[in-house]
Amino acid sequence: MRLEGKRAIITGAASGFGLGMAQRFAAEGAQVMLADINSAGARQAADEIGDAAISAACDVSRRADIDAIVSTSIEAFGGVDIVVNNAGWSHKNQPILDVDEETFRKVYDINVLSIFHMTHAIVPHWREAGGGVMINIGSTGGIRPRPGLTWYNSSKGAVNVMTKSLAVDLAPDRIRVCGIAPVIGATGLLETFMGVPDTPENRAKFLATIPLGRMSTPDDIASAALYLASDEAEFITGVVLEVDGGRTI
Repeated sequence: MRLEGKRAIITGAASGFGLGMAQRFAAEGAQVMLADINSAGARQAADEIGDAAISAACDVSRRADIDAIVSTSIEAFGGVDIVVNNAGWSHKNQPILDVDEETFRKVYDINVLSIFHMTHAIVPHWREAGGGVMINIGSTGGIRPRPGLTWYNSSKGAVNVMTKSLAVDLAPDRIRVCGIAPVIGATGLLETFMGVPDTPENRAKFLATIPLGRMSTPDDIASAALYLASDEAEFITGVVLEVDGGRTI
């Protein structure tokens, strides 16, 4: 049990990478808050995980929602040791001038502003508790961008750099901050990233850019997050771990 006695919040946990991490964390001994704007999906997932899990509705772009899931988790678990900022959004793969300002702001509110809110909400608790671990889910798009996703790529570039800067700022408080940069996976945003229907032919074009020849899976991301969240990684901070099958080489 690599997370025995740990208490975690995972945003965007009703499906995809977030659900995979929630299931793995609970299986490894953690109590987990599954937070998602899809409250019904989060509640169902938490029910399936069992007594170790609770859920809450959360729009990560709203500070009040972030404050609420932090306070609810502290009340339910007695504290929070791990936060995974996983909730994310993208505009459709398309020419840069076709993305309007409202869409741009939504991408940044969900992908970037959410981490600002979570930092303000959780850091005072961690300073009092003597430490904690934050894991931010970035993207290979913030390291080796694809055409058609410029505004999304830039938001994930911000996540990657924010992760490193937070790690430096918060190290004196024994707060570790790490990131994970997944390559494209078969999640709810797949067709948004591709910009075309999810057909075998279109998948093949994307797979041709990944040396290990497949997309990432929730299990891949859960395994990386488990390591970074565990005490095995106690001397690791500021890294953005590329879980990408070699895509960013």
